Amino acid sequence: MAGTTSALLLVSAVVLAAVVYFRRDAGSSDGSVTARIHLHFFMHDEYTGPNPTAALIVPGRTTPLPDATGTSSSRRFGDIAVMNNALTEGPKRGSPRVGTAQGFTVRVAERGSVNALSMHLVMEAGKYAGSSLVVNSRVDTDLAVRESVIVGGTGQFRFARGYALSRSYDYDLAKGGIVEVDVYLY
Repeated sequence: MAGTTSALLLVSAVVLAAVVYFRRDAGSSDGSVTARIHLHFFMHDEYTGPNPTAALIVPGRTTPLPDATGTSSSRRFGDIAVMNNALTEGPKRGSPRVGTAQGFTVRVAERGSVNALSMHLVMEAGKYAGSSLVVNSRVDTDLAVRESVIVGGTGQFRFARGYALSRSYDYDLAKGGIVEVDVYLY
């Protein structure tokens, strides 16, 4: 019995220490949480042209469904697309590259443009080069601003948590375009 009690106390102490370690600096004294790192970049999502960086790999239903405006969309329920999109400092094509967005989306709504997203933001330049963030989300592209969850990372972003806000900068659903992304990490 004494051995069980000692083991229980030891495990409790380790768990308490881990909670204190991972919660340190997570928020201010008033309980609000502030971002410690803010990243801002532009994702270039190209479905057409000589070097597309995104591709539909599994087509969904053969009959396209109307989007939120009631018009027929080129995307269908069940579509699966992959991406290997450039992340740049600015929206222009010649802007310095900071990384790559690699992942896939699955069209999960029968109406509207809602996708399940799994993506890695791989940093290739600057002080975070070699590190990556893992994004997982339900993305409704009919919204002006979309929120995604940062669920982890590698390198300097190991155990990362936070969120990303994305908005269409210059985007055409059929061809692709540019998405502005702000990432906030705690």
